[in-house]
Amino acid sequence: QVQLVESGGGLVQPGGSLRLSCTASGSNFRFYRLAWYRQAPEKQRELVATITVGGITNYADSVTGRFTISRDNAKNMVYLQMNSLQPEDTAKYYCNADFQEESSWGQGTQVTVAS
Repeated sequence: QVQLVESGGGLVQPGGSLRLSCTASGSNFRFYRLAWYRQAPEKQRELVATITVGGITNYADSVTGRFTISRDNAKNMVYLQMNSLQPEDTAKYYCNADFQEESSWGQGTQVTVAS
């Protein structure tokens, strides 16, 4: 199983920015399909962004134009740059990796957007 550790969460004002990072274990990182999910209290976990082995990205409609997912295969890391943050973005954010039909999850990092 892939081990994932997120970091970079915190409290930010509306309109501000944060960059989340996720470090993954394994020697086959370049073959992982990577994603960021988020879950707010009393809500279902939702997919925020994905990035394929080839670097193709997809985003939830709610974050398109504001968030950017990227990966650094040399460092076994995936990032989520979050700009123009809104209170509705408040959630616990989770890193996800899919490899050989196995899905792995990090422990999550809290993002709170409030004035």
